[in-house]
Amino acid sequence: MIFKAVRDGAPYPDHQTTLKEWAEIPPRKVWLADLITTKRELALDKLLAEDSTFYGDLFPHVVEYQGALYLEDGLHRALRAALQQRKEIHARVLVLEV
Repeated sequence: MIFKAVRDGAPYPDHQTTLKEWAEIPPRKVWLADLITTKRELALDKLLAEDSTFYGDLFPHVVEYQGALYLEDGLHRALRAALQQRKEIHARVLVLEV
């Protein structure tokens, strides 16, 4: 399996982090096998698009909550990395302490 688990929605509270605040979080390596996705579906055309990160952050967004890593944004980038036989990605990780 590529990811630790697949969910439909996030179990953590809304953090209301802006794109500017996400951009201030330095990227770090994250193992794909440690990620829990928060989306069940993806659009194949976005996965295969060469400019898929043109309008968004270059790095996926991950929320660390209660010891688990949730892939909030960047499912297409993470899956593309897995298809390229990579086991880890660089992502911005927001730590929520609740």
